[in-house]
Amino acid sequence: MMNIITQIALYLILLVLLGKPLGKYMAKVYEGEKVALSPLLRPVENFIYKLIGTEKDREMDWKEYLKAVVMYSGFGFLFVFFIQKLQGILPFNPEKLGSVPSDLAFNTAMSFTTNTNWQAYGGETTLSYFTQMAGLTVQNFISAAGGMAVLFALIRGFSRKETAKIGNFWADMLRGTLYVLLPLSILLALMLVSQGVVQNLKPYQEVSIIEPLVLDDGSVITTQRIAMGPAASQIAIKQLGTNGGGFFSVNSAHPLENPTPLSNLLEMLSILLIPLALCFSFGYLVKDMRQGRALFIAMMIVFVLCLALVVTPEQIGTPQLSQNSQVDLAYSMDQSGGNMEGKEVRFGIVNSSIWATATTAASNGSVNSMHDSYTPLGGLPLLLLMQLGEVIFGGVGSGLYGMLAFVIVAVFVAGLMVGRTPEYLGKKIEPFEMKMASLAVLIPPVTVLIGTAIAAVNPGVMDSLNNPGPHGFSEILYAYSSAGNNNGSAFAGFNANTVFLNITLGIAMLLARFGPMLPMIAISGSLAKKKTIPVTSGTLVTHNTLFISLLIAVVLMVGALSFFPALALGPLVEHLQMIFR
Repeated sequence: MMNIITQIALYLILLVLLGKPLGKYMAKVYEGEKVALSPLLRPVENFIYKLIGTEKDREMDWKEYLKAVVMYSGFGFLFVFFIQKLQGILPFNPEKLGSVPSDLAFNTAMSFTTNTNWQAYGGETTLSYFTQMAGLTVQNFISAAGGMAVLFALIRGFSRKETAKIGNFWADMLRGTLYVLLPLSILLALMLVSQGVVQNLKPYQEVSIIEPLVLDDGSVITTQRIAMGPAASQIAIKQLGTNGGGFFSVNSAHPLENPTPLSNLLEMLSILLIPLALCFSFGYLVKDMRQGRALFIAMMIVFVLCLALVVTPEQIGTPQLSQNSQVDLAYSMDQSGGNMEGKEVRFGIVNSSIWATATTAASNGSVNSMHDSYTPLGGLPLLLLMQLGEVIFGGVGSGLYGMLAFVIVAVFVAGLMVGRTPEYLGKKIEPFEMKMASLAVLIPPVTVLIGTAIAAVNPGVMDSLNNPGPHGFSEILYAYSSAGNNNGSAFAGFNANTVFLNITLGIAMLLARFGPMLPMIAISGSLAKKKTIPVTSGTLVTHNTLFISLLIAVVLMVGALSFFPALALGPLVEHLQMIFR
């Protein structure tokens, strides 16, 4: 038990120590203040403004900002789609991989445009180096920077008064990419290469295996083909940008994506680093660090609770294993114990569970273990974290603006209880803000539940399942929860590469990205126009324990009320079947 607590505590402490200074740094970047990298990057920034023909100081109202978001996203989708279709004639394709089928190309382009990075393909068998680099890696930067840009536009809505302007989208995009994502990605990529993560343009390598493999027909296998490629550069931004799309099909369980315990720690820290740091950026920009800390504490409480609910059943194992006298489930110096199915021995129960919890909390979606092999109760919190709307840290930018939608709902509920007009950070929360926040909160669960219902009654989907019964239903629910909240992880046994699933999951990703994003941009514009109301004795305090508790309750109630029936049909029934079988 002490070993488990030590590993978790070390991870969380390192995360906070790195996140606080990064949060302040990002706040300065987006406000155009001078930072340590300014002498090096400011000339590059100014050159790019001239190149694209924009003035960084010409700010936009919310409608212009929204239009820019839609334009860049549409272009990104088309760019990734056509790269896949033209892959066969493009360079850096040593394996001579051909054009990607249209339904899969649509799904992948939508996935990487929306920061979901759901993968219905095997990277090393489907996509060329050029597609991985020019298509997916570039989109990893752009989609992440877009989410952060929208967040800072919303923050300006809270911090400004009596103005229609919320910033310049193109300047926000460029600053997020140039000053935040690119330097961090270069640093992380170099550290990963030092640990053995592959980064090259070599053809796939044929190597001799240590022990020849004899097949049932008597033939002998003496060699293995090892995929190569520019993996480290994509892995760095996939983690830092909460993208999650793996270079190889088994993602960060692959030894060339994640070879050592140190690379595993670096990647786990990267998953939550920017989403956590943005809480402190928020406090800095609204000139009240208590507000940022309150959001951070609310997120961290739910995260730690869910992590405990994952680690515990995985360490205990399934009822069947517990009842088998020949199986030793106890942790010791020689073994991890517990349920090690689908997990790497080099990472064990705790590091697998931390990663699984972080990746589903952060809308990252990368994996270092197979979630399909988790116990029913261990997999349930992973589902729930996605179904809460990816607001427990969530994606870069999108997680915090999603949580701020819940904050608006929470202050509205509090206002109803005490009979006062709801306020947050000196801004009145009126019907328009409440309607937009409600849309942002409700669109993802509606998308997930409708998508799951349609898929569950489609006979063709049954062929994609690895398991029948409740676990099979959990596979479907997980897929639509992942797509409908822009996560991207999957239960490994689910074959999603069919026309029906590629199209419907792609639509779910689209709704989950822009359903919450566009209303939050509208809220930003509405708030920026309002006056700031002075604090009085009757003003609701939004940084104390009471409000943090109310916010957590609102988040959990929306998730519990929306998804409890579906979770009861999946992991809960499966667990009961294990007990009484």
